[in-house]
Amino acid sequence: MSADTRALVDAVASILLGKEEQVQLALCCFLARGHLLIEDVPGVGKTTLAQALVRATGLDYQRIQFTSDLLPSDVLGVSVFDRREGGFQFHPGPIFTSVLLVDEINRASPKTQSALLEAMAEGQVTVEGETRPLPQPFFVIATQNPVHQSGTFSLPESQLDRFLMRISLGYPDERSERALLMGQNPHALLESMQAVASADQLRVWQQQVESVSVSDAVVSYIQRLVNFSREDSHFALGLSTRASLALIRCAKAWALLSGRDYLLPDDVQQVLGPVAGHRVQAATQGAEPGDVLVRRLLSQVPVMA
Repeated sequence: MSADTRALVDAVASILLGKEEQVQLALCCFLARGHLLIEDVPGVGKTTLAQALVRATGLDYQRIQFTSDLLPSDVLGVSVFDRREGGFQFHPGPIFTSVLLVDEINRASPKTQSALLEAMAEGQVTVEGETRPLPQPFFVIATQNPVHQSGTFSLPESQLDRFLMRISLGYPDERSERALLMGQNPHALLESMQAVASADQLRVWQQQVESVSVSDAVVSYIQRLVNFSREDSHFALGLSTRASLALIRCAKAWALLSGRDYLLPDDVQQVLGPVAGHRVQAATQGAEPGDVLVRRLLSQVPVMA
């Protein structure tokens, strides 16, 4: 890991104690030009991680709290009649920013959730028949509560697929939680946090990710993983072509963070869960894709054919 990326990881990890791996995965998603979904129970630091990432990178951001009564126009914007001008003037919504923080995305109705689809896939939005480009870079960092909790709407497969990675934080270990309890309030630390990177630096890292070399052997390994998910009877829904592209992009970003300009099978395995867990479905009821199916892929698919 370079000194610059190390400083970025350390800055965010100093706010979210004991979660360096999740911080690196989140940064990996940024470098791979993707959107991030953070799913976990309330109170474990989902929003704190999202805010720390934004502050550490110095990007402009807007935050939306998704609720059941939120409308698509509250996200995208709306045209309002201006008497002075004698016509309608478009008032852009919070989506016109570099980073959009979406709190509790699955508490909004499917209609409002779908307002993000075009933006996440194409970097633009169509409002009232006119297509408007979004700032670049454009990232969505969304938090989500477990679907079994009250007041939630399950994200459809098309919406989940727009997220390059999905990660969970889990409860902190005893040592980290004790340090948190004895230390300064994380929200106070966030307020005083300074940017350790910039949008220009982020673009440089993204370009470096694209230049990471991939051998035929690693590509074959990725294809075996994808094909296994499509053919194995334990999977009701396997990995798509978009998923295989996401896997190689994230693996290249992880390799860069590891200080290499070439890809190893270990890089693919490191990001497989966050990339594939929300894109596959189990053939039997009650099996968690991220907990069962990804482990099956890792155990059943050989690295070397």
